[in-house]
Amino acid sequence: MSKFNKELVDDLANKLLIGLSEEENKMVLSEFEIIEFQMNLINEIPNIQNIEPMTHPFDLYEVTLREDINEESIIIEDILRNSDDIEGREIKVPKVVVEWQVLMI
Repeated sequence: MSKFNKELVDDLANKLLIGLSEEENKMVLSEFEIIEFQMNLINEIPNIQNIEPMTHPFDLYEVTLREDINEESIIIEDILRNSDDIEGREIKVPKVVVEWQVLMI
């Protein structure tokens, strides 16, 4: 039997200040069922408790870095010549981040 039910999902959503509709609740429940099924499959692997957990896909202490190679850069004036809107040695671009006003409830 599943550990997840409609009441648990509603309770968690309320604690996270997320309002879920009935349809969203059903979707979350179905996703939890899939996750629970996959976790149970992993738990059925023989001797899984003897495996040391991994925190990273490869050993960080055996990583070798490539050698730095000096390469000739493009002349800044050539780059700026291709831009329509410049300010000093920088290219001006349209603002893509908007400021949101946070409302305290």
